[in-house]
Amino acid sequence: MLTKDKQFYRQIFRLTGFIALQNVIASFVGLADNVMIGAYSQDALSGVALANQVQYLLQMLAGGIGEGMAVIAAQYWGTRRLEPIRRVLAVALTSVFGVAMLFFGIARLLPQGVLQLLTTDSGAIAQGALYMRTVAFSYPFFCITMVFLAGQRSVENVSVGIFASFSGLGIKILLNWLLILGNMGFARMGTQGAAISTLVGRMVECGVCLLYTYGIDHKLALGISHFRRFDKLLLKDFHHYGTPVVMAFGSWGIAMLMQTGILGHMGSNAIAANAIASSLFQVISVALYGISSASGVVVGQVVGSGNMPKLKEYVKTLQWLFLAIGLLSAALLYWCKDGVLTLYSVTPEAMVMANGFMIAQSVTIIGSAYQTPVLSGIVRGGGDTKFVFYNDLTFMWGIVLPISFLGAFVFHWSAVAIFCCLKADQVLKSFVAIWEVNSYRWVRKVTRDDAAELVAEEVAEIGIKA
Repeated sequence: MLTKDKQFYRQIFRLTGFIALQNVIASFVGLADNVMIGAYSQDALSGVALANQVQYLLQMLAGGIGEGMAVIAAQYWGTRRLEPIRRVLAVALTSVFGVAMLFFGIARLLPQGVLQLLTTDSGAIAQGALYMRTVAFSYPFFCITMVFLAGQRSVENVSVGIFASFSGLGIKILLNWLLILGNMGFARMGTQGAAISTLVGRMVECGVCLLYTYGIDHKLALGISHFRRFDKLLLKDFHHYGTPVVMAFGSWGIAMLMQTGILGHMGSNAIAANAIASSLFQVISVALYGISSASGVVVGQVVGSGNMPKLKEYVKTLQWLFLAIGLLSAALLYWCKDGVLTLYSVTPEAMVMANGFMIAQSVTIIGSAYQTPVLSGIVRGGGDTKFVFYNDLTFMWGIVLPISFLGAFVFHWSAVAIFCCLKADQVLKSFVAIWEVNSYRWVRKVTRDDAAELVAEEVAEIGIKA
């Protein structure tokens, strides 16, 4: 059942550890944000939570572009060819900058209109719009950082993500403490203070990422020539393999917006409860998302090298690791929930809802810990980027959202019952994941090996070194 290859364990646990640590830092920043803004006011907590759902859609699109690029980059890294990785990274950076500027315009010009789609609570809308107008300036920095870090992960440079996250963590928590609550003689800025601290933190993260790329490790250091003219073959590959990933991430982001909208129309208590439960879930689930990214890198490298026996050995081992992480995460989430609830100053109704939400998550996280790394890590990393997209469309848009919508607006179920419906796909998709991953139909070699391309690649390398 488990591979005896020690190199596999060293590689997978090293990558998982670094990525999980980076994610836990980011999650603790979000948790600290929620606790401090929740101490300021419940309207502010609800408004920032809604505004962050809009940003979550941006994060999904940027993450989709980064992961779509990483599918190709990881397989090229399996053959240690750097120039194709740089060229596809340039395509991804150009794409993500365009997406960031689109969201910047929406957040600056139409914040209230967007938030009105998610809730009718006037207090939450006012606070969320105030937050969005300032935090919009962080979108380009945030997106560039995400794509660069996805590229660095694909070539096994994971330490840069830790440095960037730690830098942003310290700055952001300090500024939150000073600006949200008005400590050390600073004005008590509340929501506006949270937005300013987020902007500064993301600028610092982006600066650290670029400093590492161009000052320390030059594997992904791009020149102007990489942006001046895109390689047609790699552009075609990025479109073919990356578009389904971007669509899958984008579809998921829109679905999360709709989920927030369903809960948002159930009142401020439901919004606050969802924000509390989501913050704890993000902290607890760092291991499953870490091993998901790590699995994509490892599987992509093995597929790129063409070693099928090793691939099957690794895939079987990974599935047992996913299940173990799910059981541990479920126990930890249930054990931590009561202590986390004491940190918030919200209404008793919101507290009861949040407790119910976290109990539901303690069950569904087992399914998340298996199906997410199987589908988004192994299957997507192995080259089949379309299956995950179609699978998410079927479950989210065909089952979860319609039932939840009817439950909320027609049958008037409780907020906890609606939340359980919204998370049900995490368990249901596990059965599909078991069938798909063990069929090995997802193995796709996405690298190009023709002689003409190799010559062009070597010429480009010589030009860069010169």
